Amino acid sequence: MVRSRDRGPVLAATLVPATPAMAAPTFKVPFPCNQSWSGQTRSDHSPAYAVDFNRTDDLGDPVVASAPGTVDVVTNLGSTSYGKYVRINHGNGYTTYYAHLNGFNVSVGQTVGYGKVIGYVGSTGNSTGPHLHYEQRLNGSDIQVRFNGSLALYWGTKTYTSDNGCSGTNTAEGTVNTTSGVSLTIRSGPGTNYTAVGSVADGAKVTIYCQTSGTTVTGTYGTSSIWDRIGTGWYVSDAYVYTGYDGYIPGVPRC
Repeated sequence: MVRSRDRGPVLAATLVPATPAMAAPTFKVPFPCNQSWSGQTRSDHSPAYAVDFNRTDDLGDPVVASAPGTVDVVTNLGSTSYGKYVRINHGNGYTTYYAHLNGFNVSVGQTVGYGKVIGYVGSTGNSTGPHLHYEQRLNGSDIQVRFNGSLALYWGTKTYTSDNGCSGTNTAEGTVNTTSGVSLTIRSGPGTNYTAVGSVADGAKVTIYCQTSGTTVTGTYGTSSIWDRIGTGWYVSDAYVYTGYDGYIPGVPRC
């Protein structure tokens, strides 16, 4: 197996978040279902909590989104720092970075779910061999990486087997139904106390990336405290969305 080491991105990061964290997305290993990769952490990495992933002959292997979100950076820093990298915004201050890529498979503004190929393993930027440099951040500061809620190994090398996309995209589709033809308000968080950031038309189909609890609302489908995230920072009350289920949708992660 080729062992690769970053020489360290130029970008600096604080290691400990300054404010309490909202519930994190369910992050998964950033490779297709059932693949096993060697993930290395080390105290002299930059930033410290990043994970470098390797496996034999991995140049050009697909890299997938580790959680649903919206792509907000697709760029090439040339022979410095991250080289070609992608950043995904998962809402509530959480982002992930995928660096040293050989190429891209997404564009800025694109919404992605579990298992979506976003790029390919490479050795661009300040890198000495093909690998994926992966980070999880909160409010811009790098945090210790977790997969399915479990902390990655710090410090050392561990084999991680992906369950990313093993059950499909882990998203669901719903239909907005306000009964009156009035559009449904989109909020910036899971509750009526959050800022209105837009609306979705009555009868429109929406993709549900995750669900969480929030303000209790009485709507077309009864009284519910469940809120559906239909985009980065976009939440609607499940009481107005037909999903075919009373309660949480099986297989869709909690936000």
